[in-house]
Amino acid sequence: MKIEKTGNISCVSDINGDLVSFYMKLTHEIKSFENQHIIVDLLSFKKLINKQIEAFSFLSKIHKKTKKSFVIIAENIDYNAISFELSVVPTKAEAFDIIEMENIERDLGF
Repeated sequence: MKIEKTGNISCVSDINGDLVSFYMKLTHEIKSFENQHIIVDLLSFKKLINKQIEAFSFLSKIHKKTKKSFVIIAENIDYNAISFELSVVPTKAEAFDIIEMENIERDLGF
């Protein structure tokens, strides 16, 4: 797993090409990101299906309890079919935008 930190945002991505082991490693290390917003970069996986992305909803729920954002970057999927509880975007720039918007919502008490 590769981790890039920018301020209080950690962008995690896979380096082995195995989505299942990446998910398991992230699951085991989720507590270490407790004070960080997380961007999960799945762009290296070219043939994702929505069910694979939906599997991250468990981690998203856990992480959002800490009042931090959890955003997934993925391409070539049906974004409308993804659960509204997950934040999934096609680019890293949009992931940073989502985190900024969620910070504003938290500041306003939403």
